[in-house]
Amino acid sequence: MPVRAEVKATLSDDLADAELARRVAAGDQLAFEVLMRKHNRMLYRVARAVLRDDAEAEDALQLAYLHVYQAIGSYRGESRLSTWLTRIVVNESLMRVRKRRRESRVIPLESVSGESDMVMIENVESPAELPDAAAMRGETRLLIERRIDALPEAFRTVFVLRALEELSVEETASSLDIPEATVRTRFFRARSLLREALAREIDIATGNAFAFDGARCDRIVSAVLCHINPPDTT
Repeated sequence: MPVRAEVKATLSDDLADAELARRVAAGDQLAFEVLMRKHNRMLYRVARAVLRDDAEAEDALQLAYLHVYQAIGSYRGESRLSTWLTRIVVNESLMRVRKRRRESRVIPLESVSGESDMVMIENVESPAELPDAAAMRGETRLLIERRIDALPEAFRTVFVLRALEELSVEETASSLDIPEATVRTRFFRARSLLREALAREIDIATGNAFAFDGARCDRIVSAVLCHINPPDTT
């Protein structure tokens, strides 16, 4: 759905949290659209960090927004609106995780598969970027996303809030309702695990760098043989 002109105008006004919340609580649906568009990317990333599934993250965020619309009258401005929203999204996402675990104990699943196509790291390409460079950057992004997905849940959520959304330690602690010391510990551990995982991937990739087989090998051999034994043109 395209962004309406009045929504763009309201977004550019950068309403204070309290005023935006007051308008939504009064039933102003335009203000609610502004609220969602303003916080969508961050909240989606939070849900995605917990659930590790694009579709489930979207569902969780949509349901969380319904809770927000019903409960926003209780927002008193004691914390940032983004922090209050994050708590709701985290709670909804964790409920889904718990439900998934209960169901997995009752109904054994055959398999769960699927690659993520969510851009967790911005992918802004230069118009002059070569296709090979764009493809390599895309592969790197997907590698990093897979490694983030592989982090333990508690570390993964903290990492997304701190590293990707650039929330402060205090804001992250408030969003997740955990001590600031826990945020620092989990973030440090998440970065260490991520570095170790990426280092292993790079070591494997380095061993395969400048591979000399397949089409390249055939092409060179063929060209040399053609020079040694030029085709008879007579």
